[in-house]
Amino acid sequence: MNLPPRTTAHLKIHSQNFSSQSIKGEVYAGDFQWDFIWSFSQGRLVVNPPFGRALIEDALLKYLIQTDYYLEPGGDYKFTVRAKF
Repeated sequence: MNLPPRTTAHLKIHSQNFSSQSIKGEVYAGDFQWDFIWSFSQGRLVVNPPFGRALIEDALLKYLIQTDYYLEPGGDYKFTVRAKF
């Protein structure tokens, strides 16, 4: 039986701003690295650079929605992406 492809994504939170209701951080998986801004009040996620963004954007958004109340600046987190990078 073949197991579905998986990659562990690593997330680091740099800052959290309650007045702008946003979280800034970086995520990396495989050989890719992105910076992101999660505007949780608007449900908007901005991921840069655009190269490879489609690989991580949906999985990152789902993770942030599920865990945003638990994320803290300086924290390191990880989650699994169902894709091979």
